[in-house]
Amino acid sequence: MSDTANVFVLSILQGIAEFLPISSSGHLVLGKHLLGLESPGTRLEIALHVGTLLSVLAFYREVIFRLAKGAFTGCKESWRMVLHIIVACVPAIIFYLLFRKSVDAFFESTRTVSLALIFTGVVLCALRWVSVKGGGAVTLPRAVAIGLAQAVAVLPGVSRSGMTIAMARMTGVAPEKSAEFSFLVSLPLIAGATVKEVLHASPALSHDVPPAHVPLGLLVVGVLIAACVGYVALTLLVRLLRGNHFWCFGVYCLVAGALAQAFLR
Repeated sequence: MSDTANVFVLSILQGIAEFLPISSSGHLVLGKHLLGLESPGTRLEIALHVGTLLSVLAFYREVIFRLAKGAFTGCKESWRMVLHIIVACVPAIIFYLLFRKSVDAFFESTRTVSLALIFTGVVLCALRWVSVKGGGAVTLPRAVAIGLAQAVAVLPGVSRSGMTIAMARMTGVAPEKSAEFSFLVSLPLIAGATVKEVLHASPALSHDVPPAHVPLGLLVVGVLIAACVGYVALTLLVRLLRGNHFWCFGVYCLVAGALAQAFLR
């Protein structure tokens, strides 16, 4: 597959799977085997992260602005939310630092990724039968529970948005607040992953870029595609949450994981 086609497919896949609860990392692993996609490389990975970061910033721009303004002016409610976001990020960071080598090894096994997709499907389908009451806000205990769910999603094939939103709903957080908090929590992690990749690639970026690398113009296109597709995916996700159809993604994950188990080696 050509560089252009590779970037287009990966950008669309990233924009869809980063926010819909179907695991972007899992789909990238399976996509490489199924579609013959090449590894995106550090520069494209950074571009795709930037694209999805822009999606969240654009979609929740009003919420982020109010939160930043409140924190700057000393609003207790805003600082409480900032604390909840930090608390929810900590477990995933600790988990990755402790088990980084094991997590990285997961990316080499389609079998393991497909099993993780099936696990995601089971959790999401559980929302169909689990009685979820109330429409409360995020509290500190709920933030801890959501953070632990997010830590599990460090593994490829386990959806970050799926785990965090499912945990939020199961602990009584309102549907729209569940999505909002899930993606607010994703901002530090996406930004951190982007910085990590930039620092890792900085020696290479300081020299002439080899011909095999993705051209700058194509990287910009990838950012725009990932951002636009991600924004649409976020809109769809919130609508499905309002209609209590979030569990439907679980059916997809079960089918995708089962097919991957059966046909991919």
